[in-house]
Amino acid sequence: MATIAVFNQKGGVGKTTTALNLAAALAILERNPLAIDLDPQGHLTHALGLEAGSGIGAFFRNESSLSGLIQARPIGLRAIGASQDLSKIDALSGKDKHAATRLRDGLSAEFGPDGAPVIIDCCPMLGVLSLNAIMSAEKVLIPVSADFLSMQGVQRVVSLLSVLEARFGRRYDYRIVMTRFDTRRKLAYSTHEALKQKFEGKVCGARIMENVALAESPAHGKDVFSHAPNSQGAKDYYALTRELIEQGFI
Repeated sequence: MATIAVFNQKGGVGKTTTALNLAAALAILERNPLAIDLDPQGHLTHALGLEAGSGIGAFFRNESSLSGLIQARPIGLRAIGASQDLSKIDALSGKDKHAATRLRDGLSAEFGPDGAPVIIDCCPMLGVLSLNAIMSAEKVLIPVSADFLSMQGVQRVVSLLSVLEARFGRRYDYRIVMTRFDTRRKLAYSTHEALKQKFEGKVCGARIMENVALAESPAHGKDVFSHAPNSQGAKDYYALTRELIEQGFI
């Protein structure tokens, strides 16, 4: 089981869009992915058109197993949505020393090494939910938008991974994918080059262009492949997924 946390503490970088369409592309490639929404905002849940009701919060409250919360989507994607009370998990976890590893333990116990990838859409705030995602994952995908502050956002995530590696004696692999890339702006190209120089070998060659279909598809409860399969957005996310597979990241 390859678990990938899609994480960035900076907002507006296409985190949910990346989690959604990476999972959808893996479904098209018959990898049987499981997408988990760990963001209390529930954007991935809405974008997938999941039924309202009990979500991942029930797992953290010991009311349901992970497998009991899975909903199947038409494209062949499995998903666990966010529930409205997910924002309370940090407060309810209190002094539980195992709070940050609940999801990791649950995934291991229920699914084991079955080879199916798990894609986790993380909360942008660093707390119990984000730590659960990162502690569950071996890989972290960092979406960054083509702007001046992107370098700082990536550096914060990489520094966090270094701290966790030192504290828990584990290794993380990470990749950086540039989103909202506007070919008309010199800043987009210069930011991409700066990232490649700073994080050598960690920046994806595939870039996600600004695309109307990517913005529209969540409103229809669909991924971009279901909404506009011939769009530039679909082509970009398919190229990204193929690249990550070929590199052994997935």
